[in-house]
Parts: sequence; structure tokens; C-alpha cells
Amino acid sequence: MKRRLYSVLGNSQKLDGGAMFGNAPKAMWQGWATVDDENRIDLACRALLVREEGGRNILFEAGIGAFFSPELKARFGVQESEHVLLENLAALGVSPADIHVVVLSHLHFDHAGGVLAAWAEGEAPRLVFEDAAYVVGAEAWARAKKPHARDRASFIPELPGLLEATGRLEIVSGETSETLGPDYRLHRSDGHTPGMILSEIPGEHPLLFAADLIPGLPWVRKAITMGYDRFPERLIDEKGALLDDLAARGGHLFFTHDPGCAACGLAKNDKGHVVAVSPVPALP
Repeated sequence: MKRRLYSVLGNSQKLDGGAMFGNAPKAMWQGWATVDDENRIDLACRALLVREEGGRNILFEAGIGAFFSPELKARFGVQESEHVLLENLAALGVSPADIHVVVLSHLHFDHAGGVLAAWAEGEAPRLVFEDAAYVVGAEAWARAKKPHARDRASFIPELPGLLEATGRLEIVSGETSETLGPDYRLHRSDGHTPGMILSEIPGEHPLLFAADLIPGLPWVRKAITMGYDRFPERLIDEKGALLDDLAARGGHLFFTHDPGCAACGLAKNDKGHVVAVSPVPALP
């Protein structure tokens, strides 16, 4: 099956650089990202649109969107008030009704908030992709329904109920999804949050939607983690195994949070470490 792949930017954020680079000292990470006067770095919220030759449109994640009230928008560093993802989909000739499937790696608000309409005074949250089917990992779903105190603020309380009400929610626990079909492989990761699914788009050079396991180019380095990761040591082990596997198969990574890079290839350097090669700012 032929597929056309597009990187689609949504609303952007600014978050604390120290939080984004975990226990890496600023003397190291400030060479990878520019900080503002509040020590925040620029972050994208990038989705992947896959257009299959049969006419099906699949959206991998939806970014943070514009669902936050003005107070929360400022707290979490969201830069735009309009729903940027919808505008950029429209520029590709794709309306919300044209999206057949939305795959959510996990349900943190900066990855799932874009499925909601933009905030409006006095209006309840609602889905913008009203006709789409939704795919979520079982453990990630359970986490969103009953979050831990440490990450409760990362979830949208109303979202699980809205997704269930569609009648088109698939909660997956294996490596494939009935909704997506057997060509798409799902990798499970627990290091950032339990049960995050990383979707692999098939092809001669498979493309992995790396979500928050590897949110951008700096995090391809195996030991670099985020302060938001629940289990950093487990994440490092998961990342190392996945990078080795992808590099051996000629695979590529797709980045959701890197402001300047949408995807890259992988290769091993002279020390045997997997490194990013041939970065590109956008797809196609």
C-alpha cells in the first residue's frame, strides 16, 4: 500500500529547560536549545498525518491544541490562542471530518489536547474529530482514568469520557490494532508513562513515531531523559533497545517536540552508539 506522510505542526509551547533535560546540567543542554529569560526552551507539538492510497487519513497524535483557558495557557507556556493543528490540516485540504483514525501514544495534554476544540468562555470541552476512531494503549488509558498524584496535572479529566462516548475507541494491549490493521506495529514503552505506544509506519525505511521516548534530536542520546519521565532508568533501557533495532532495519524517527526537526535517520558511529543522521525539518 502506498502512503503519503506529512508532518503537521500544532500549537507550540515554552517549558523549563531543566525539566526537559532531566539530570543533564545546563552547561551541557544549553548547547542544544536556546533559553529565554525564564529559562524556557521552545517546543513544538507536531502530529504525523498518514494518507493511505485507499483514502483513509490517520492522524498520529494531535499536540496540545488550544483547549486551555487563558490562565492555564499561560501556566503551561502555550504560545497561540487559535487551534494551529486544524489550520495546518486545512492548508493540506484536510478537514476534521476527513480524519478517520486518531492514534494517541498516551493521554498527556500536550499529546492529546489537540483532539478538543479551542477554549471558549462557558463552553464544555468537545471533540473536533467527531467521526474518527481512536486508538489508545491499555495501560496509558488506565493511567489517564486513575492518574498518580505525581502526574495528575498532565491529564485532561473530561477526555476519557468524551472518547468513550464516541463508541469508536479501541484500547490496545498488543503489538497491533484492529482499527489500524496489521501493517502498523505498536511498540510499548513504560519509561515516560506506563503503557505509552509508539507507532511504526511500515515501509522500506520504517518510521517510528517516537512520542516522549525520544521527543527530539537531543534526546536521541541514550542517557538524556526528561524530568517528566516516571522511570528514567527504564526509559534509557527501552530507548537503547529500540534505537539498536531501528538502526539495524534502516529505520527513521519522527519527533513531536523538536521545534526544528521533524524526522531523522539513524546510524552507528565509530564507538558503536546509535546517532541521528540526515535530519529534516518537515515531511514530505
